[in-house]
Amino acid sequence: MMRSTIIILLCIVFPAHFSFAGAIYQGKSEGMAYEVIELANQLRSPWGMTFVAEDELLITEKIGGVVHLNISTGVKKKMSGVPPILVTGQGGLLDVAAPPEYGAGDYLYFTYSKARNGQGVTVLARARLKSTRLMDWQELLVTESGSDSGRHFGSRITFDDEHVFFSIGDRGERPNGQDLSTHAGTIVRLTRDGRVPEDNPFVEGQGLQEIWSYGHRNPQGLFFDRQKNMLWSNEHGPRGGDEINIIIKGGNYGWPVVSHGKEYWGPKRVGETTSKAGMEDGIKIFTPSIAPGSLLVYSGRVFDKWQHNLFSGALKLEHLNRVVVDEHYRPVKEERLLESLEERIRAVIEGPKGLIYLATDSGRILRLQPQPPD
Repeated sequence: MMRSTIIILLCIVFPAHFSFAGAIYQGKSEGMAYEVIELANQLRSPWGMTFVAEDELLITEKIGGVVHLNISTGVKKKMSGVPPILVTGQGGLLDVAAPPEYGAGDYLYFTYSKARNGQGVTVLARARLKSTRLMDWQELLVTESGSDSGRHFGSRITFDDEHVFFSIGDRGERPNGQDLSTHAGTIVRLTRDGRVPEDNPFVEGQGLQEIWSYGHRNPQGLFFDRQKNMLWSNEHGPRGGDEINIIIKGGNYGWPVVSHGKEYWGPKRVGETTSKAGMEDGIKIFTPSIAPGSLLVYSGRVFDKWQHNLFSGALKLEHLNRVVVDEHYRPVKEERLLESLEERIRAVIEGPKGLIYLATDSGRILRLQPQPPD
């Protein structure tokens, strides 16, 4: 009787969705011992996540939900106030991001797919979090990316000191990559309140004024490195040819003219070539595809030997990908971590204390942290 009472009390005090099982994975990298613990599970296809306080995560679910997770207690709360979302194919509620200087009551930024004129488009919006409700929604840009296809909506969000960037896929229609009259296949740059900056590259009418770079296939990783003042992206190739890119103002990243991938229906290469004058080459090419789902440039001190390394979640090949670049941003080393977890890692972010947080398509939120000393 006493044992049953204790078990019941433990279940009341510690909710079932919080894991007390200890490390689910242990490993070493660059001489540093690390472990992975599970913070939550049973989320519905978590897609993006961001910290809204030191121990509080806000997580988007692709099917249209937003969940608040206290990483200290494991308590999950569903947020209300989410607008209608078009959930179709690769579309749904996508990324969420807090600006670097975020404080309680400030705007959070979201990307999602929306129905418009019988088609799906990618939208950038912002809202404020008040208790358990998202309020004051503003659609900053309903992009010109309409398509009947359920493919390649993008989309990740990142910030420099004054602007917000977000990515949009080519919607599965290859000519969009080289067409500046559509937002499909581009990275967009706006002010935080949704205006077009005067120094955007196409404000003189050569293309849509919001576009910062183009020639992208489906960029699902985007990160602004504030220490280096550099914008990074990764994107899905077709069958091979995933890329990591340094994004420059007005840059053309080649899709579909330039690609290292092959057609899905045979050995024929996509595109005319793998490099072409006037088009930017990727700094790292993955063949076969790993299917990168996110991007992080690590800046924390907890894993000091990982500083300035690039981390991507791998969806197809189910691992955490680490790339080391030299002072000229050339890749010099690649490491594939957490392979035996067999998880499609959708999102990778760095927490306030320098720990790394992962979201998986199976619905888990994981934390990568140093192993405690024996």
